[in-house]
Amino acid sequence: MRQRDDMTFPMEEYTRRLNELRTRMQERLLDAVIITDPENLMYLTDYQTTGYSFFQALVVPLEDEPFMITRNMEESNVIARTWVELTRPFPDGGDAIQMLVSSLKEFGLSHKTLGYERNSYFFPAYQQDSLRTSLTDARLQDCFGIVECGRRTKSSFEIEIMRKAAIATEAGMKAGLDACRAGVTENEIAAEISAAMFRAGGEAPAVMPYVTSGPRTMIGHATWEGRVVQPGEHVFLEVGGCYRRYHTAMMRTAVLGEPTEYMMQAQERMKNALKQVKALIRPGVTVSDADNLVRSIMTVDDKHGKLITRSGYSIGIAFPPSWDEGYILSLMHGDKTVLREGMTFHIIPWAWGVDGDKTCGISDTIYITKDGCESFFTLDQDFVIKPEEGKKALPPSPPLEIMVPQNVTPIASKEGKVKDKKSRSTGKKEREAV
Repeated sequence: MRQRDDMTFPMEEYTRRLNELRTRMQERLLDAVIITDPENLMYLTDYQTTGYSFFQALVVPLEDEPFMITRNMEESNVIARTWVELTRPFPDGGDAIQMLVSSLKEFGLSHKTLGYERNSYFFPAYQQDSLRTSLTDARLQDCFGIVECGRRTKSSFEIEIMRKAAIATEAGMKAGLDACRAGVTENEIAAEISAAMFRAGGEAPAVMPYVTSGPRTMIGHATWEGRVVQPGEHVFLEVGGCYRRYHTAMMRTAVLGEPTEYMMQAQERMKNALKQVKALIRPGVTVSDADNLVRSIMTVDDKHGKLITRSGYSIGIAFPPSWDEGYILSLMHGDKTVLREGMTFHIIPWAWGVDGDKTCGISDTIYITKDGCESFFTLDQDFVIKPEEGKKALPPSPPLEIMVPQNVTPIASKEGKVKDKKSRSTGKKEREAV
């Protein structure tokens, strides 16, 4: 390992992560592991790039020095960002898997027991098939989750980085709520959120903010599409701030007019669910305990809105296409996983279908302490209600302009409709020909 002091975390943190990984490898009788998941590469080495659609892998032997396989261009990220000393890059026209195979042979691992992440997004089946057919003397075993076991709980260093992500999240959400007005577009709200996040020190998130208004709030995972927000409507916002690839997220709701009775009841149920589950969560409680509590509070009937998803998920390191670590751990019924100090969750007791046609949301990102849990945020949870916006009279949309070719002179027909001489005369000749 190259010793350096300019990475996201101190060297001691990466040494701990690597040692813990090797302990799990030893328990599973693995001589080496091939790590391809972008989040896991970041976790172990501080390596990151937006070019992860190209094959990349960190090979960690049980005892010897780890090495990386990357595209030629991405080797610069290994050198600039990580502690990794050994790299074997491949050219754009080269075969990444053959470079991996030849490197495994070079370092004496081609006949060993090797773990690989079979469920990694970026290690597709055809590449796995190529590895298996090329590495006939090795014993290949699925080790998916072997790094994620360490990522489930965050160290004090990681919690501090997530606090910085939370600053960006709150700044973006405040700007978004301020920007919610009748007559603005969803795009304009999203622009304010994004600008505020980045000005607050936030970096490019795994997913840009979710901004929907009125009936569009009922579309799952929709975001801005240029729609003009109308007086009396509500706006649903979900913002994920990012710092050094670590994320925190929150949902909030703005009402541009007067909220309905069911909306106010939904607000109180969501706030109560968050209050009750945060009072419950501590080391020793199970995932299912937390989910059951949230679900029991949020389940009423269709008009009140209902929770149609998991009630929360682990959150931390993320690259597109998602900011969550739900594949590591989600708050769902029946999961007996025991919560531990250092786990971080986005708790989402959101209400889908309030009044039958609205989605409202309030959420929180928390971290588990030795005897309870704490929020990363200080922002008020209540709906932002702007009664004056419901009274606005928006100007009618401008009529569509009819674009007339420059070489055509428009004339009016008897019915007053616009026609042109060229098309009329052409049509006349066509009828005469018939």
